[in-house]
Amino acid sequence: MEDLKDVFISPLPDSPYVKPFRFNYTQNGKQKSWDLLEVHDSVAIVVFNITRKVMVFVKQFRPAIYYNCISPEDRKSTTIDTSKYPASLGIALEMCAGIIDKDKSVEHIAQEEVLEECGYSVPLSGLHRITSYRSGVGVQGALQTFFYCEVTDAMKTEQGGGVDDELIEVVEKTIPEIEEMVNSPGPIPSPPSCLFALMWFLYNKADKFRKMSINSFDELHNGIRDK
Repeated sequence: MEDLKDVFISPLPDSPYVKPFRFNYTQNGKQKSWDLLEVHDSVAIVVFNITRKVMVFVKQFRPAIYYNCISPEDRKSTTIDTSKYPASLGIALEMCAGIIDKDKSVEHIAQEEVLEECGYSVPLSGLHRITSYRSGVGVQGALQTFFYCEVTDAMKTEQGGGVDDELIEVVEKTIPEIEEMVNSPGPIPSPPSCLFALMWFLYNKADKFRKMSINSFDELHNGIRDK
């Protein structure tokens, strides 16, 4: 993932993923314009492993993060000096997610992403649609639909890591590690939607698993004492 070389910046040709354009309008009698990007809507899924009580993340290289770590002057270079700007600058920790580019329901796309990226086979009934929101409202405003699912070790049927030329690493974090992450002074290498999803989980789900852990400890302690 961090074997990065031959980095350079070029003009954008026609793209199936990003279409820049200028939006023109009149507001309160004044003519205005705003430069926008047309992008695909997407899904994001919080995946929590209840066997070991860990959150399942994906880690991958994000060129947009990497680019914004390069100084404006160095961006003008023919090639980017990767010894000065290592690939680690562009590594992001995120929820499992994917764009909606198929003629399928958002539930089916979310199901596919969990299997492809994380390796878990989740039934559609196990995907709980939480909410949807607009992302990148300054330049795109695309719709992202947020799901939650609970998985077990027995549901891990594939390696995960993405498909085709994707390079994705599956990362697990405990609830205390998640709390430390969201309370970090930053910069946090995660998008706002991921942080929102983590806060939702901590507010709505985490206490249940904390109590389960406490009960398991009490049962073990009582069992030892009774012997």
